Amino acid sequence: MTIDQLLMECVDRGASDLHLAVGRPPALRLQGELHATEKSETTAEEMDRLLGSLLEPGQREEFEQRRSLDFGYSLPNGERFRVNAYYQRGQTALAIRWLDSRFRSLAELGLPERLAELARLQHGLVLVTGPTGSGKTTTLSSLLHQINIERRCHILTIEDPIEYIHHDESSFVHQRELHSDVPDFATAVRAAMREDPDVILVGEMRDLETMRASMMAAETGHLVFSTLHTGDAIGVLERIVGAFPGDEQDSIRQQLSMVLRAVVAQHLVAGKDGRSRFPVLEILTVNSAVAHLIRSGKSQQLLSTIESGRSEGMQTIDFALSEAVLAGKVHLKDAERYARNEALLHDLVQRGVQLAEPGA
Repeated sequence: MTIDQLLMECVDRGASDLHLAVGRPPALRLQGELHATEKSETTAEEMDRLLGSLLEPGQREEFEQRRSLDFGYSLPNGERFRVNAYYQRGQTALAIRWLDSRFRSLAELGLPERLAELARLQHGLVLVTGPTGSGKTTTLSSLLHQINIERRCHILTIEDPIEYIHHDESSFVHQRELHSDVPDFATAVRAAMREDPDVILVGEMRDLETMRASMMAAETGHLVFSTLHTGDAIGVLERIVGAFPGDEQDSIRQQLSMVLRAVVAQHLVAGKDGRSRFPVLEILTVNSAVAHLIRSGKSQQLLSTIESGRSEGMQTIDFALSEAVLAGKVHLKDAERYARNEALLHDLVQRGVQLAEPGA
C-alpha cells in the first residue's frame, strides 16, 4: 500500500495515530488503544519507500543526521498529519498523528463553556497541560478559532509542526513552523514581539529560554497560550519555577504571579460506549489569593483554593471525574485511573448519587 492509502484508512476508521515499524504490521490507535491491522508485516524496503514518499528534498539528510524528525504532511484531499520519523534497533519507524482539521466548539468537544472566557482575555499567560494525546492542541485550536472569529487582531502561532490551519476571519493569522520558518521556540517568541501580535500561541514551553520569552511576552501586554506536559494544574507551577536557576526562582514566582491567568490540565478518559473518549479538566484561574500563593511559593495550598473556587470557574480533577461518572459518560473504574484522591472521588460520586435520589 502507499502511504496515502494507509493514511486514508486511518481517517476512515477514525484512528488518532498510525504506527509503522519494520517487522510488524501497521497499527492504528482507536479510542486510545493500539490495534494491529491485518496487513502483512512491513519490510525494511517497504519502510524506506513509505518514508521516502513523506520526506521533502533535503529532509532525508537531516533525518539521518538527527536520527529523529518531526514534520507535517497533507493528503491531496486536505487531510493533515503530524509525522515523527525515528530510529529504533537501527531501523526506521514512523508515528503519524491524524490532525482532524475541523474546528469544533467547546460544547462539541465536551469542554466546559467557561473556557470561552480565556479567549476573551486581553493579555497574560494561559497554559494547557496534560500528557501526550490528551487533546491540548485541539482545545487551544478551538480557543484560537473563537478569537479569530470574534476579534479584529493579529494572531501569531509558533508550532512544531503546524497542526491546524487557521484562515483569516475577523483576525489576521500568521503561522510559523519550527525548522522551516524559525529555528526554535525561544527565538521565535522573541522575534514575535517585533511583529505586532495581539495573541501568541507557543506550541510548547519545552525549555528555560522559551519559558522566559513567553512570560516576557505576556508581561508586555500580549495574550500568550502554551502547553506543558504535566498531569495537573498545580504541578505546572513548580515545573516552571524549577526550570530556572535557584537565584532566579523568587523573581520568577513574582513574575508568574503577575502574568499567569489560568492553567487547564486535561485528560481524555475512555467512555462507557467503548468507542469515544471524554475530556476531564482541572482548572485553576488566578485571582488575588492564587497569585499570593504563587508569589509565596506555597503551591501545596492551591488545591484547597481550587476546591473552594468553583464559583470562579475552578475545579479539581476529582470533581471533574465525579461529574463525568454521574453524567453516565465514563465508568468509575476508568475515572479512578486519573484521580488525585481516589477516596475523595468515590465520596463525590456517592454524594452526587444521594442528591439525585427522589426526596433528597
